[in-house]
Amino acid sequence: MPLSKTRWPFDPVSTRPLVHRMLRVASATVSLGAMLGCQGIVSSPVMSQARVIVTSPDAPGLDMYLNAAPLVYNLGFGTITSYVPLDAGIYTVFAKSAGTAQVMSSAKGTFVSSAQYTVLVGNVSASLTETILKDQSQAAPSGQVALRFIGEATRVGGLDIYLVPAGQKITAVTPLITNFNFSGNTGYLNVPTGAYTLVLVPTGTVPNSTTVATYTGAQVTYSAGCARTIVLIDQQLVNTPGLQVITAADYDSPTATS
Repeated sequence: MPLSKTRWPFDPVSTRPLVHRMLRVASATVSLGAMLGCQGIVSSPVMSQARVIVTSPDAPGLDMYLNAAPLVYNLGFGTITSYVPLDAGIYTVFAKSAGTAQVMSSAKGTFVSSAQYTVLVGNVSASLTETILKDQSQAAPSGQVALRFIGEATRVGGLDIYLVPAGQKITAVTPLITNFNFSGNTGYLNVPTGAYTLVLVPTGTVPNSTTVATYTGAQVTYSAGCARTIVLIDQQLVNTPGLQVITAADYDSPTATS
């Protein structure tokens, strides 16, 4: 669940000594689409970790700050950064228009030792919002994977979400989630380990052989114990509303193989 959610304008905060390790890092941009294969998430027994996901379809490039300390620079639509280690504590995270002092949004949250967090910046730029989410940093139960769905697509209506197992058809599967909308957050759902195709259809659709899905992804194999955040976002530069999906790796078992 979100720890905090605020919108500009805001009260200024004082500058305090912040991070004892270097926070100024280059962001690792994830290509739009599902992330395939395995990723290791580096964790620390004493530090907290934070990453940023930007889903606003029309916001300018964003520079992110923890209080007054720079975190990452010039993040664009669909970006997922790497996790950045920071000292545990209470921080206000600011999103500023890249290269300027203009604050677009802010959120205040408590970052706990040995925990992972996502700073989610979304909605259209005129109503930009910022939310701090706690991520799963441990394995899903044996034989399962943990998937969290977040709705950040501003131009589509309610959706039913299907995970179609390899070798099966959508007509033989019941939806994992129904009537999923913008700003939705399912929390982590445990599903059996395996290979799945993500299919999204308008809410209430009864799939048949002629159904045209709003979104159909590539088949993805999820390794045992892993945790993923799957974010529904807008599709840019189209005349009609479109939908695409980006996936962030929250946790992978040290012994997992692709």
